[in-house]
Amino acid sequence: MATDDKIPPLPERIEGLARLAQNLSWSWHRQARDLFRQVDELLWHQTRHNPIRVLQGVDPERLERLANSPAFLEAYDATVAWLDHERDASETWFARHHAELRAQGPIAYFCAEFGIHNSVPIYSGGLGVLAGDHCKAASDLGVPLIGLGLFYRHGYFDQRLRLDGWQENTDEVVDTRIIPVAPVAAPNGSSYLATVETFGRPVHIRAWSTQVGRVPLYLLDTDLEENHADDRTLLSRLYGGGEDLRLRQEWLLGTGGVRVLRALGHHPGAWHANEGHAAFMFLERIRELTTAGSSFEEAVASVRATSIFTTHTPVPAGHDTFDPQQVAECTGPVWDELGLSRERFLALAAHPKNHGGRFEMTALALRLSAAVNGVSLRHGAVSRQLWQPFWPGRSSDQVPIGAVTNGVHLATWMANPVMDLLDKHLGVEWGSRRDDRSLWERIDSLDATALWEVHLRLKDTLFRFMREDARRHFADEWKDATQVAGAGTLLDPRALTIGFARRFATYKRAHLIFSDPERLHRLLVHPRRPVQLIMAGKAHPADTPGKEVLQRVYRFTHDPFYEGRVAFVEDYGMHRAHLLVQGVDLWLNLPRVPHEASGTSGMKAALNGVPQLSTLDGWWEEGFSGNNGWALPSLDADLTPDEADAQDTEALYQVLEEEIVPLFYRRDDDDIPFDWVDRMRHAIRVAITHFTADRMVKEYTTVAYAPALKGTPLTDTPPPLLRGEEEDANTPVRGD
Repeated sequence: MATDDKIPPLPERIEGLARLAQNLSWSWHRQARDLFRQVDELLWHQTRHNPIRVLQGVDPERLERLANSPAFLEAYDATVAWLDHERDASETWFARHHAELRAQGPIAYFCAEFGIHNSVPIYSGGLGVLAGDHCKAASDLGVPLIGLGLFYRHGYFDQRLRLDGWQENTDEVVDTRIIPVAPVAAPNGSSYLATVETFGRPVHIRAWSTQVGRVPLYLLDTDLEENHADDRTLLSRLYGGGEDLRLRQEWLLGTGGVRVLRALGHHPGAWHANEGHAAFMFLERIRELTTAGSSFEEAVASVRATSIFTTHTPVPAGHDTFDPQQVAECTGPVWDELGLSRERFLALAAHPKNHGGRFEMTALALRLSAAVNGVSLRHGAVSRQLWQPFWPGRSSDQVPIGAVTNGVHLATWMANPVMDLLDKHLGVEWGSRRDDRSLWERIDSLDATALWEVHLRLKDTLFRFMREDARRHFADEWKDATQVAGAGTLLDPRALTIGFARRFATYKRAHLIFSDPERLHRLLVHPRRPVQLIMAGKAHPADTPGKEVLQRVYRFTHDPFYEGRVAFVEDYGMHRAHLLVQGVDLWLNLPRVPHEASGTSGMKAALNGVPQLSTLDGWWEEGFSGNNGWALPSLDADLTPDEADAQDTEALYQVLEEEIVPLFYRRDDDDIPFDWVDRMRHAIRVAITHFTADRMVKEYTTVAYAPALKGTPLTDTPPPLLRGEEEDANTPVRGD
């Protein structure tokens, strides 16, 4: 018998299940997931696909039977052999194309959140899930990445909606006994790996590690007895607390993250900050060099040459800014170690146009990175306009901000039945032939009946989940029948079902489809061609306008006027996201142009043959091919928000009434919507060929990682540094 500190003793013949459960690569490997499902299918579903909890709760007699089952052992041996093969990166894409770079050190990838799997709930939404998909693709490709983030013991909030639709936030402490994380031992035997001074006190930092395939991910934690009581909870909650807490978290992420990597003996050759939250990482590396004897200017040049910064939003609320006095108190006199005055230190993160005199994290990252990119072609163009003041004398089209369009991890987001269908149609090796465009042309001939049958199975899975979820809530907490109806129990699996699942920010306009209740009513309750809406998403805890939009939408789900055709799925996260992007008929996305940087939910839906209806913003401007979904017409840029909303609303209703609904209900003699299925096939083809994380990470490697590792300048035109207030804060420092 073998044992593990989280998992009870397993029969020796299948003891590798414990090792498999603690590398998150199982989450995107079909055979591994199926193996854990076979252990105990009921537990597998009850634990929302958490293999550690399955192995903790399964009957020991069941394990003994499996250890003697030839069929199970055959699948087990193949899966364990795959896991062992994953340790070897010698045959990967990176090894074939960039083998000479491995000796230059790994790429350090900093992000404030990582969404790998719903069983590790330390993410809030799109940014974290994107970071998780980035790590997974890096693992698949053999790119030598190291992830660095924060271990939020309380995770992101759990959503509960009152009867009046107002969002309330609840917390559950993340139990380290049921997730695949382990504390990292300090080489010197200490309980912590690094110490960072903040607000006049030393804060000791330890790290937890988890393995994402070939990619190690380190999560920082300050919950140590050595720390002041107030500091032990600094990293306990994601996007919780006020500006003061957020500043401390970002200071610990950037500065502490670099020091933890050093303590563990890592010497990255490239450093990637995924959003401005991690910008202090650049500053700490400059401090390392100046305290070792380099001049500040030499240190800046050295750090810039190996630094990559990705900005994720044009929306001001997405860019953290802090009071300069608060920053000075948080960081202490770090400017002394940098060889700067306090004023010039603060000017490193000042906006050239003096936007309120705030310390802007995006400004700091722009100045200290040689490669900067947005996350779609449109967002790259918007970012060049937005940040043009940092390059005085240049027009926006000359600003050196590029674009690497986001992508989603195919094996995570494409449903097993869809992958099984592609196995039959393209051959089981299709996953290793991502760059063979001729292969994907064959999707056009994918059998319509088979694809439609797979879709109906996924739709049924979604509807069954919603019914069971409503049943559980009704038994445990709901006391009003309208809550049960609003959770989707009255939905018709045969009706055209539209999904909208986004963060409830005002610019995402979840309320737009409800703008004309009478017109929407006619669509929803049509006797022959009914339409249904499934809504989901959370509002940021501090976003009152977003909560108000959510409340308005939630109330529509309880309005008998719509006859049970509108549903809201509470507590949206990765588990529910899988079901929604795989099970609805149409994906709806209505951002106000040009506020959507990328948007990846539509990509996930497309991988499952779900067409999208969206404004031409973010990825959809380059992703819409004309036959993989629908796009609302572009509007004049000089329209007011109210005018734009009115025109988009009219276009939305019109395309639903005149194109989408008729197409869905146009059936052949076998009740197959053949023309609709053709859109499904094109949605899959476009998503696979252009919008996967595999393509995204290859592009990052080519345009950013490889040049940084080679020591090739990524750009020779970084934005100039500014002088401090005692000089002229808007005058660049010559020679920088």
